[in-house]
Amino acid sequence: MSKKLRTTARVDPVEVYCRIRPLPNETDESCLKILDKSNLMLQIPECSASYRTGQIKQLVYSFTQIYDEQTSQKQLFEQVSMPLVQDLLNAKNGLMFTYGVTGSGKTYSMIGNQHESGMLQRSLDCLFQSIQGNIARKNIFKPDRMNSFEIQSDCEGRLSNPAAAHSTKLTRQQQAFLNELQLSNKFQCQINRDNYYAVYISCIEIYNNYIYDLLDDVASSSTPTMSGGQDLKESKNLKEDSKGCMYIKDVNELEVKTIEEALDLISKAQKKRVVAYTELNSESSRSHSIFSIRLVQSQCSGKQCPVYVSQLSLVDLAGSERSKRTKNTGSRLREAGSINSSLMALRNCIETLRENSLNGYKKMVPYRDSKLTLLFKNYFEGNGKIKMILCINPNSVEFDETS
Repeated sequence: MSKKLRTTARVDPVEVYCRIRPLPNETDESCLKILDKSNLMLQIPECSASYRTGQIKQLVYSFTQIYDEQTSQKQLFEQVSMPLVQDLLNAKNGLMFTYGVTGSGKTYSMIGNQHESGMLQRSLDCLFQSIQGNIARKNIFKPDRMNSFEIQSDCEGRLSNPAAAHSTKLTRQQQAFLNELQLSNKFQCQINRDNYYAVYISCIEIYNNYIYDLLDDVASSSTPTMSGGQDLKESKNLKEDSKGCMYIKDVNELEVKTIEEALDLISKAQKKRVVAYTELNSESSRSHSIFSIRLVQSQCSGKQCPVYVSQLSLVDLAGSERSKRTKNTGSRLREAGSINSSLMALRNCIETLRENSLNGYKKMVPYRDSKLTLLFKNYFEGNGKIKMILCINPNSVEFDETS
């Protein structure tokens, strides 16, 4: 956690939320004290290096909202992520990061675990709950290869027949996610009932400042395989479209008609990510995982009708750690350096945005310093809402990493 990420009572271009994970054991001591709904205090424990070096004993940080250990995934979604889904349906772009050190609850918040779904699954479920009855027939929209879409065929028969939807066989965990969503989520946003909608998903990771498509094999085959010994990981390039927005050239964006199809794609992407890490001799926290949902919508008045495209990107950032603690060497040390460099670039962009907004500055946001920040160039230029969930492990032994 950094003072650079704190917010103030004034309007902030980046909403930063704090989520505190539960202590693993009842005997563990917390170094945090929540002062009110937006402020918390870090109390330096005697076991920390900061205490031994004689640094100040208390630090106070401010956030848009603080969520304590009792906060459920459902509550977090309703208050933080659901407004971004509503923006998506209103043809507005959104970006949300989960940020923190390894073990602070980033991936749990974003993707969940085997018992409870995360912000990603809940956002998709809310989206499909909202547009049911107004989902376009598959392949109505066609990507134009320039980061947008056009209407491919006559709009008659535009609404898909739910009975004809693609049947997807879910794994036990996917079915558990779906059952839990059906029981606990049941959130809907407002939509324009005169529009029809199509949902596209892409899943990528950024590793050592290279971009990899986690749906490469999914797009080409129902069963991901490695043929002829070819390396599964082929890096992708960033391009700029006619509107100045960045996109990933040749990335697979797959159309999904149901929440079941969406969950199936996410699961396959996650499996590819694990395989890729094995190939690269790294662990799950060594790359930034980016799940993007693109919503295409149009009125029901023929091929010449304007098409509106909006995007919600959900980013599970790699964990930030000091190399001294992890004792990384060689390639692992270089990985850590790449992670810290990209996270620092992100923090610099956020800080510059805040300075420009709060003080009337016109500094250039340094989004070209990493692939992670360059990909989201249009957000840093003010074209979309940015939120960050800062995840914290309150254990006093983690103070030096948290502070």
